Amino acid sequence: RDSQQADREHLSRWKKWKRTSSKSLRKVISEVKGLSSYLVLWRHDIHTIEGKFGTGIQSYFSFLRFLVLLNFMIFILMFSFVTLPTIISEDRIFNCTTANISQKNIEHNCTIYKPSGNKGLVYFYTYLQDLLSGTGFLEVTSLFYGYYTCMGIRRYNLPLAYLLATFAYLALSLVWIIHRFVEGFKQNLVHNADQFQSYCNKVFAGWDFCITDPHAARLKQRSLQCELQMDLQEEKLKRKIAERTMKEKLRIYSLRVFINIIVIAILSGCFYSIYRVTVFSQENSNDINNANFVANLFVQYLPSVVITLANFISPLIFSFLITFEDYTPAFEIRLTLMRCVFVRLANIGVLLFSLWSQISDCGSDKCKPCGYNYKLYPCWESDVGREMYKLMIFDFIIILAVVLFVDFPRKLLVTQCSCKLVQWFGLKEFGISDNVLEIVYGQTICWIGTFFSPLLPAIATIKYFIVFYIKKISLIHTCKPAARPVRASSSNFFFLLVLLLGLILAFIPLGVSIGRIPSSKACGPFTNFNTSWEVVPHTVLQFSTGWQQVLFGMASEAFAVPFFILICIVMFYFLALAGAHKRVVEQLREQLLLASHDKMFLIRKITEAQQTT
Repeated sequence: RDSQQADREHLSRWKKWKRTSSKSLRKVISEVKGLSSYLVLWRHDIHTIEGKFGTGIQSYFSFLRFLVLLNFMIFILMFSFVTLPTIISEDRIFNCTTANISQKNIEHNCTIYKPSGNKGLVYFYTYLQDLLSGTGFLEVTSLFYGYYTCMGIRRYNLPLAYLLATFAYLALSLVWIIHRFVEGFKQNLVHNADQFQSYCNKVFAGWDFCITDPHAARLKQRSLQCELQMDLQEEKLKRKIAERTMKEKLRIYSLRVFINIIVIAILSGCFYSIYRVTVFSQENSNDINNANFVANLFVQYLPSVVITLANFISPLIFSFLITFEDYTPAFEIRLTLMRCVFVRLANIGVLLFSLWSQISDCGSDKCKPCGYNYKLYPCWESDVGREMYKLMIFDFIIILAVVLFVDFPRKLLVTQCSCKLVQWFGLKEFGISDNVLEIVYGQTICWIGTFFSPLLPAIATIKYFIVFYIKKISLIHTCKPAARPVRASSSNFFFLLVLLLGLILAFIPLGVSIGRIPSSKACGPFTNFNTSWEVVPHTVLQFSTGWQQVLFGMASEAFAVPFFILICIVMFYFLALAGAHKRVVEQLREQLLLASHDKMFLIRKITEAQQTT
């Protein structure tokens, strides 16, 4: 008995010590988290914006901070595994010729690449042109793909590192976006459970207690009133839609088909214009006299100018046409936004298609010796990287120019001029969706261009860092919040959805460039491979026989089909589990409703009994 009692005391002491230690550890972790919160980028600025303008606009700046961190991580990844080993190596010598691929079918002309670096005395405007277009002295720096040419034998396999770093930054972006997307989807699902719950959220939990500014508070009151009016209007429109006659349905559907034909025609015109100006720019950028600075720069930036005009004009036309299609207000917003997203992202795809059509132009046996048009594009990867670089720079110039030459003059006119027309225009509203599409467009350019310009994420990080302060100054001094702000949960969900679409679009041109188009034979780490992807099977063949069988087995259909079936089973399991949880929630709601009815019935009976007595 004494030994058992001693064991119990020992166990109780152990449990007490373990409990005390866990409490102390949790306290230390909470204090560390509290201290680390002060190190969060733009913490005070975002809280200030949230207090003055609400959580909807705050979500845009939080999204911008996320992109800054994401691009910084991509830059660290590419710099650590690609740029830094190249810089610290003597004469950029790496293990690049281990493929032992026969080059007897490759002519000597394919291996000639002479970058247009500046030599001798150079005018200042030439440096400015090179800085804006990525040519000249920038062409021979580590900014572009052509710098990473390697020769000789060393332990570090640069081609494999280059390709794996590309896969790594795409995987990092996908995992990080999906993680945030799932969290936003959960919050959005809670707010959009059903219409009755939506009304309850607006009436009883719609107020944003972070707002401290009186003007923002009045705006929030009007926005809640507007949301309720919109909900009632949508219910009215749904009833009207249900009561439509066959003649009215035929008229509306015919009108929608006609408007969609107009939309397709506008998109086709934009795509064709981008294709033509890209071909013209590529064919004539080198023919213009270098002394004509303005003409040369205009020709080089012509595709970027046309893409920007298409991104600006098309949404205005779509917003006008959608008013004739007789949709509900909420669906009008979603459809217009999706059309604008498609225009912005598809324009990038058309630009790349235009470049590929020139690179793969095999007319008159231009690309027979090398597999690509080596006369016009001796290092075509660097040319694509320069186009992405110019799009990035021009997009930043447009953002800065709009704030300096449009928003600020408009603010001065509204505050200083009492003209009725000027007052009717008023201050510019801070459109959350338009600003998000703007930065997602730039981020898609960064994802595509990083393979061709490994230091492009550094430029994107600096760009978005400056854009944060530009948008903050514009919001506080020149803009007013949108008349119908959105909740942070629904806006974050939409932001990440559009960003995910941009990432999916980036997979397509990168996959074609890596796996289909022959790599340049005059520059880059893949000079001894037919395509960039060939470095992977070549590396696998250097493994032992057992590892080769395992890897080739994982890439075979015998492994892929059962793995796909297993993934489908797991997905259906989670769908069934979610459906079961939803049914349980519905049953609990019904029980709460019945309980409230019983309570009201009991109160009524008690009141009647008191009245009779």
